[in-house]
Amino acid sequence: MVLDIWKEIKKKQFAPIYVLYGMESFLINETKQLLIKHVLEEDESDFNLSTYDLEETPIEVALEDAETFPFMGERRLIFLNNPGFLTAEKTKDKVEHNLSKLEQYIQEPAPYSIIVFVGPYEKLDERKKLTKELKRKGSIIEAKKLNEQELKGWIKERAKMNTVQIDEDAIELMLTLAGTNLFMLTSEVDKLALYAHDQKRINSEMVEKLVSRSLEQNIFTLVDKIVHRKIDESLRIYYDLLKQNEEPIKILAIISGQFRLIYQVKELARRGYGQQQIAGYLKVHPFRVKLAAGQAKSFEDEELTYIMKMLADADYQLKTGGMNKEMLIEMFLFRLQRKTMLV
Repeated sequence: MVLDIWKEIKKKQFAPIYVLYGMESFLINETKQLLIKHVLEEDESDFNLSTYDLEETPIEVALEDAETFPFMGERRLIFLNNPGFLTAEKTKDKVEHNLSKLEQYIQEPAPYSIIVFVGPYEKLDERKKLTKELKRKGSIIEAKKLNEQELKGWIKERAKMNTVQIDEDAIELMLTLAGTNLFMLTSEVDKLALYAHDQKRINSEMVEKLVSRSLEQNIFTLVDKIVHRKIDESLRIYYDLLKQNEEPIKILAIISGQFRLIYQVKELARRGYGQQQIAGYLKVHPFRVKLAAGQAKSFEDEELTYIMKMLADADYQLKTGGMNKEMLIEMFLFRLQRKTMLV
Protein backbone atom coordinates (compact mmCIF):
# COMPACT_ATOMS: atom_id res chain seq x y z
CA MET A 1 0.00 0.00 0.00
CA VAL A 2 1.22 3.52 -0.78
CA LEU A 3 1.11 4.55 2.92
CA ASP A 4 3.59 1.79 3.81
CA ILE A 5 6.02 3.06 1.14
CA TRP A 6 5.60 6.59 2.53
CA LYS A 7 6.65 5.34 5.99
CA GLU A 8 9.81 3.80 4.52
CA ILE A 9 10.64 7.01 2.64
CA LYS A 10 10.22 9.07 5.83
CA LYS A 11 12.71 6.73 7.53
CA LYS A 12 15.09 7.32 4.58
CA GLN A 13 14.80 3.67 3.52
CA PHE A 14 15.01 4.20 -0.23
CA ALA A 15 14.79 1.77 -3.14
CA PRO A 16 17.16 2.44 -6.08
CA ILE A 17 14.21 2.33 -8.51
CA TYR A 18 10.53 3.16 -8.02
CA VAL A 19 7.63 2.64 -10.41
CA LEU A 20 4.85 5.06 -9.45
CA TYR A 21 1.71 4.54 -11.49
CA GLY A 22 -2.06 4.93 -11.26
CA MET A 23 -4.95 7.32 -11.77
CA GLU A 24 -5.00 8.98 -8.31
CA SER A 25 -3.04 12.15 -9.12
CA PHE A 26 -3.00 13.32 -5.50
CA LEU A 27 -1.09 10.23 -4.34
CA ILE A 28 1.35 10.56 -7.25
CA ASN A 29 2.07 14.23 -6.42
CA GLU A 30 2.36 13.54 -2.67
CA THR A 31 4.79 10.65 -3.26
CA LYS A 32 6.96 12.81 -5.52
CA GLN A 33 7.04 15.64 -2.98
CA LEU A 34 7.84 13.19 -0.17
CA LEU A 35 10.79 11.80 -2.14
CA ILE A 36 12.13 15.28 -2.91
CA LYS A 37 11.85 16.25 0.77
CA HIS A 38 13.59 13.16 2.18
CA VAL A 39 16.09 12.26 -0.55
CA LEU A 40 17.57 15.73 -1.10
CA GLU A 41 18.68 18.49 1.21
CA GLU A 42 16.94 21.86 0.75
CA ASP A 43 19.73 23.41 -1.30
CA GLU A 44 20.35 20.36 -3.52
CA SER A 45 17.31 20.45 -5.82
CA ASP A 46 18.97 22.72 -8.39
CA PHE A 47 21.88 20.29 -8.82
CA ASN A 48 20.63 16.80 -8.04
CA LEU A 49 16.99 16.75 -9.14
CA SER A 50 16.15 15.95 -12.77
CA THR A 51 12.89 15.34 -14.63
CA TYR A 52 12.52 13.75 -18.07
CA ASP A 53 9.49 13.16 -20.27
CA LEU A 54 10.04 9.76 -21.88
CA GLU A 55 7.61 10.62 -24.65
CA GLU A 56 10.20 13.19 -25.76
CA THR A 57 13.54 11.91 -24.43
CA PRO A 58 15.24 8.52 -24.98
CA ILE A 59 15.71 6.46 -21.82
CA GLU A 60 19.48 6.23 -22.39
CA VAL A 61 19.82 10.02 -21.93
CA ALA A 62 18.15 9.81 -18.52
CA LEU A 63 20.29 6.81 -17.54
CA GLU A 64 23.45 8.74 -18.35
CA ASP A 65 22.24 11.34 -15.87
CA ALA A 66 21.60 8.60 -13.28
CA GLU A 67 25.14 7.31 -13.72
CA THR A 68 26.62 10.79 -13.14
CA PHE A 69 27.89 11.42 -9.60
CA PRO A 70 25.77 13.87 -7.58
CA PHE A 71 27.04 17.41 -7.24
CA MET A 72 27.48 18.67 -3.66
CA GLY A 73 25.28 15.96 -2.17
CA GLU A 74 24.89 12.24 -1.50
CA ARG A 75 22.18 11.31 -4.02
CA ARG A 76 20.58 12.19 -7.32
CA LEU A 77 16.78 11.97 -7.71
CA ILE A 78 15.49 11.47 -11.25
CA PHE A 79 11.80 11.44 -12.27
CA LEU A 80 11.06 9.70 -15.57
CA ASN A 81 7.53 10.65 -16.63
CA ASN A 82 5.34 8.74 -19.11
CA PRO A 83 7.22 5.44 -19.45
CA GLY A 84 4.88 4.12 -22.14
CA PHE A 85 6.97 0.97 -22.58
CA LEU A 86 5.70 -0.27 -19.18
CA THR A 87 2.02 -0.35 -20.15
CA ALA A 88 -0.14 -1.89 -22.84
CA GLU A 89 -2.14 1.36 -23.05
CA LYS A 90 -1.79 3.52 -26.14
CA THR A 91 0.81 6.26 -25.53
CA LYS A 92 2.32 9.19 -27.43
CA ASP A 93 5.95 8.05 -27.60
CA LYS A 94 7.84 10.07 -30.22
CA VAL A 95 11.26 8.46 -29.63
CA GLU A 96 12.93 5.07 -29.75
CA HIS A 97 14.20 3.79 -26.40
CA ASN A 98 17.24 1.57 -25.92
CA LEU A 99 15.50 -0.75 -23.47
CA SER A 100 18.42 -3.16 -23.32
CA LYS A 101 20.38 -0.31 -21.69
CA LEU A 102 17.59 0.01 -19.10
CA GLU A 103 17.62 -3.75 -18.47
CA GLN A 104 21.36 -3.55 -17.78
CA TYR A 105 20.84 -0.59 -15.43
CA ILE A 106 18.14 -2.45 -13.46
CA GLN A 107 20.61 -5.28 -12.79
CA GLU A 108 23.18 -2.86 -11.37
CA PRO A 109 21.65 0.55 -10.51
CA ALA A 110 23.92 3.43 -9.53
CA PRO A 111 24.16 3.40 -5.70
CA TYR A 112 23.99 7.20 -5.54
CA SER A 113 20.88 7.68 -7.73
CA ILE A 114 17.18 7.07 -7.21
CA ILE A 115 15.11 6.68 -10.38
CA VAL A 116 11.32 7.11 -10.27
CA PHE A 117 9.20 6.05 -13.24
CA VAL A 118 5.91 8.00 -13.12
CA GLY A 119 2.96 6.98 -15.30
CA PRO A 120 -0.76 7.88 -15.24
CA TYR A 121 -1.69 4.32 -16.20
CA GLU A 122 -4.35 2.03 -14.75
CA LYS A 123 -2.15 -1.04 -15.19
CA LEU A 124 1.39 -2.08 -15.97
CA ASP A 125 1.95 -4.65 -18.70
CA GLU A 126 2.77 -7.68 -16.56
CA ARG A 127 3.67 -9.76 -19.64
CA LYS A 128 6.79 -7.73 -20.38
CA LYS A 129 10.16 -8.94 -19.12
CA LEU A 130 11.07 -5.35 -18.25
CA THR A 131 8.04 -4.98 -15.97
CA LYS A 132 8.83 -8.27 -14.24
CA GLU A 133 12.43 -7.19 -13.63
CA LEU A 134 11.33 -3.83 -12.22
CA LYS A 135 8.91 -5.57 -9.88
CA ARG A 136 11.69 -7.89 -8.74
CA LYS A 137 14.43 -5.29 -8.32
CA GLY A 138 12.52 -2.06 -7.62
CA SER A 139 9.62 -0.81 -5.53
CA ILE A 140 6.17 -0.62 -7.17
CA ILE A 141 3.75 2.05 -5.92
CA GLU A 142 0.19 1.88 -7.23
CA ALA A 143 -1.58 5.24 -6.84
CA LYS A 144 -5.12 3.90 -6.93
CA LYS A 145 -8.33 5.08 -5.32
CA LEU A 146 -8.19 4.20 -1.64
CA ASN A 147 -10.91 1.94 -0.25
CA GLU A 148 -12.82 2.93 2.89
CA GLN A 149 -10.36 1.41 5.37
CA GLU A 150 -7.38 2.90 3.52
CA LEU A 151 -9.06 6.31 3.47
CA LYS A 152 -9.64 6.14 7.21
CA GLY A 153 -6.01 5.14 7.74
CA TRP A 154 -4.86 7.96 5.49
CA ILE A 155 -6.93 10.54 7.43
CA LYS A 156 -5.40 9.29 10.69
CA GLU A 157 -1.91 9.58 9.23
CA ARG A 158 -2.62 13.09 7.93
CA ALA A 159 -3.87 14.14 11.37
CA LYS A 160 -0.78 12.57 12.97
CA MET A 161 1.45 14.58 10.60
CA ASN A 162 -0.27 17.65 12.05
CA THR A 163 0.46 16.37 15.61
CA VAL A 164 -3.20 15.72 16.46
CA GLN A 165 -5.39 12.64 16.80
CA ILE A 166 -8.83 12.18 15.27
CA ASP A 167 -11.77 10.20 16.67
CA GLU A 168 -13.24 7.30 14.67
CA ASP A 169 -16.71 8.87 14.52
CA ALA A 170 -15.12 12.14 13.35
CA ILE A 171 -13.43 10.27 10.46
CA GLU A 172 -16.73 8.67 9.48
CA LEU A 173 -18.53 12.02 9.54
CA MET A 174 -15.76 13.71 7.55
CA LEU A 175 -16.03 11.13 4.76
CA THR A 176 -19.81 11.58 4.69
CA LEU A 177 -19.61 15.38 4.55
CA ALA A 178 -16.49 16.00 2.45
CA GLY A 179 -16.52 12.93 0.21
CA THR A 180 -13.52 10.85 -0.85
CA ASN A 181 -11.50 13.41 -2.85
CA LEU A 182 -8.01 13.42 -1.31
CA PHE A 183 -7.29 17.05 -2.24
CA MET A 184 -10.41 18.16 -0.34
CA LEU A 185 -9.79 15.80 2.60
CA THR A 186 -6.22 17.10 2.96
CA SER A 187 -7.46 20.67 3.18
CA GLU A 188 -10.13 19.75 5.73
CA VAL A 189 -7.81 17.70 7.98
CA ASP A 190 -5.18 20.44 7.96
CA LYS A 191 -7.82 23.06 8.81
CA LEU A 192 -9.25 20.96 11.65
CA ALA A 193 -5.76 20.28 13.00
CA LEU A 194 -5.14 24.02 13.32
CA TYR A 195 -8.46 24.45 15.13
CA ALA A 196 -7.77 21.49 17.46
CA HIS A 197 -4.15 22.46 18.12
CA ASP A 198 -4.61 23.05 21.86
CA GLN A 199 -6.76 19.96 22.52
CA LYS A 200 -4.61 17.77 20.22
CA ARG A 201 -7.76 15.89 19.21
CA ILE A 202 -10.34 16.30 16.43
CA ASN A 203 -13.86 15.23 17.41
CA SER A 204 -17.11 14.92 15.46
CA GLU A 205 -18.45 18.26 16.79
CA MET A 206 -15.48 20.05 15.20
CA VAL A 207 -16.05 18.20 11.92
CA GLU A 208 -19.75 19.11 11.90
CA LYS A 209 -18.90 22.75 12.61
CA LEU A 210 -15.95 23.31 10.27
CA VAL A 211 -15.92 20.88 7.35
CA SER A 212 -16.96 22.43 4.05
CA ARG A 213 -19.67 20.62 2.13
CA SER A 214 -19.18 20.17 -1.59
CA LEU A 215 -22.20 20.57 -3.87
CA GLU A 216 -22.35 16.78 -4.16
CA GLN A 217 -22.28 16.34 -0.40
CA ASN A 218 -24.98 19.00 0.14
CA ILE A 219 -27.12 17.12 -2.35
CA PHE A 220 -26.27 13.82 -0.66
CA THR A 221 -27.64 15.37 2.55
CA LEU A 222 -30.71 16.56 0.63
CA VAL A 223 -31.27 13.00 -0.67
CA ASP A 224 -30.72 11.64 2.85
CA LYS A 225 -33.49 13.94 4.10
CA ILE A 226 -35.72 12.56 1.34
CA VAL A 227 -34.80 9.01 2.40
CA HIS A 228 -35.92 9.81 5.95
CA ARG A 229 -39.08 11.51 4.60
CA LYS A 230 -37.98 14.94 5.89
CA ILE A 231 -39.16 16.85 2.82
CA ASP A 232 -39.32 20.24 4.61
CA GLU A 233 -35.62 19.98 5.46
CA SER A 234 -34.87 18.90 1.87
CA LEU A 235 -36.56 22.06 0.63
CA ARG A 236 -34.50 24.22 3.01
CA ILE A 237 -31.28 22.70 1.66
CA TYR A 238 -32.48 23.26 -1.91
CA TYR A 239 -33.28 26.93 -1.21
CA ASP A 240 -29.81 27.36 0.35
CA LEU A 241 -28.22 25.90 -2.79
CA LEU A 242 -30.16 28.38 -4.94
CA LYS A 243 -28.93 31.24 -2.74
CA GLN A 244 -25.39 29.99 -3.46
CA ASN A 245 -26.17 30.41 -7.19
CA GLU A 246 -26.05 26.70 -7.92
CA GLU A 247 -27.72 25.86 -11.22
CA PRO A 248 -30.97 23.82 -10.93
CA ILE A 249 -29.94 21.69 -13.91
CA LYS A 250 -26.76 20.67 -12.08
CA ILE A 251 -28.64 20.05 -8.81
CA LEU A 252 -31.20 17.88 -10.63
CA ALA A 253 -28.45 15.92 -12.40
CA ILE A 254 -26.72 15.08 -9.10
CA ILE A 255 -30.03 14.18 -7.36
CA SER A 256 -30.87 11.90 -10.30
CA GLY A 257 -27.40 10.37 -10.19
CA GLN A 258 -27.71 9.59 -6.48
CA PHE A 259 -31.12 7.96 -6.87
CA ARG A 260 -29.86 6.03 -9.91
CA LEU A 261 -27.00 4.76 -7.73
CA ILE A 262 -29.42 3.76 -4.95
CA TYR A 263 -31.55 1.89 -7.52
CA GLN A 264 -28.53 0.11 -9.06
CA VAL A 265 -27.01 -0.83 -5.69
CA LYS A 266 -30.35 -2.25 -4.52
CA GLU A 267 -30.77 -4.29 -7.70
CA LEU A 268 -27.20 -5.62 -7.77
CA ALA A 269 -27.33 -6.50 -4.07
CA ARG A 270 -30.51 -8.48 -4.77
CA ARG A 271 -28.55 -10.41 -7.42
CA GLY A 272 -25.97 -11.37 -4.81
CA TYR A 273 -23.20 -8.86 -5.56
CA GLY A 274 -21.08 -7.69 -2.61
CA GLN A 275 -20.38 -3.97 -2.07
CA GLN A 276 -16.81 -4.21 -3.43
CA GLN A 277 -18.10 -6.00 -6.55
CA ILE A 278 -20.80 -3.37 -7.01
CA ALA A 279 -18.22 -0.57 -6.69
CA GLY A 280 -16.06 -2.21 -9.37
CA TYR A 281 -19.01 -2.87 -11.66
CA LEU A 282 -20.41 0.67 -11.38
CA LYS A 283 -16.94 2.29 -11.24
CA VAL A 284 -17.72 4.33 -8.12
CA HIS A 285 -15.93 4.57 -4.79
CA PRO A 286 -16.81 1.73 -2.35
CA PHE A 287 -17.71 4.30 0.33
CA ARG A 288 -20.41 5.75 -1.94
CA VAL A 289 -21.77 2.23 -2.48
CA LYS A 290 -21.87 1.68 1.29
CA LEU A 291 -23.86 4.90 1.81
CA ALA A 292 -26.21 4.13 -1.08
CA ALA A 293 -26.80 0.60 0.25
CA GLY A 294 -27.87 2.10 3.58
CA GLN A 295 -30.25 4.49 1.82
CA ALA A 296 -31.65 1.73 -0.43
CA LYS A 297 -33.08 -0.07 2.60
CA SER A 298 -35.57 2.78 3.07
CA PHE A 299 -37.24 2.32 -0.34
CA GLU A 300 -39.49 -0.30 -1.85
CA ASP A 301 -38.86 -1.07 -5.51
CA GLU A 302 -42.14 0.57 -6.57
CA GLU A 303 -41.25 3.77 -4.72
CA LEU A 304 -37.80 4.00 -6.32
CA THR A 305 -39.31 3.44 -9.77
CA TYR A 306 -41.81 6.25 -9.09
CA ILE A 307 -39.01 8.63 -8.00
CA MET A 308 -36.88 7.80 -11.05
CA LYS A 309 -39.86 8.52 -13.32
CA MET A 310 -40.53 11.88 -11.61
CA LEU A 311 -36.85 12.84 -12.01
CA ALA A 312 -36.92 11.87 -15.69
CA ASP A 313 -40.05 14.00 -16.18
CA ALA A 314 -38.41 16.94 -14.40
CA ASP A 315 -35.28 16.57 -16.56
CA TYR A 316 -37.40 16.57 -19.74
CA GLN A 317 -39.34 19.68 -18.63
CA LEU A 318 -36.11 21.46 -17.66
CA LYS A 319 -34.52 20.77 -21.06
CA THR A 320 -37.62 21.70 -23.06
CA GLY A 321 -38.40 24.82 -21.03
CA GLY A 322 -41.80 23.53 -19.95
CA MET A 323 -41.61 25.17 -16.52
CA ASN A 324 -39.57 27.68 -14.53
CA LYS A 325 -36.33 25.80 -13.84
CA GLU A 326 -36.11 26.84 -10.16
CA MET A 327 -39.61 25.46 -9.59
CA LEU A 328 -38.99 22.05 -11.15
CA ILE A 329 -37.05 20.56 -8.21
CA GLU A 330 -39.41 22.28 -5.79
CA MET A 331 -42.36 20.58 -7.54
CA PHE A 332 -40.52 17.24 -7.48
CA LEU A 333 -40.12 17.54 -3.69
CA PHE A 334 -43.75 18.61 -3.18
CA ARG A 335 -44.98 15.67 -5.28
CA LEU A 336 -42.75 13.34 -3.30
CA GLN A 337 -44.15 14.77 -0.06
CA ARG A 338 -47.71 14.09 -1.22
CA LYS A 339 -46.74 10.55 -2.23
CA THR A 340 -45.15 9.99 1.20
CA MET A 341 -48.24 11.26 3.02
CA LEU A 342 -50.43 8.84 1.04
CA VAL A 343 -48.28 5.80 1.85
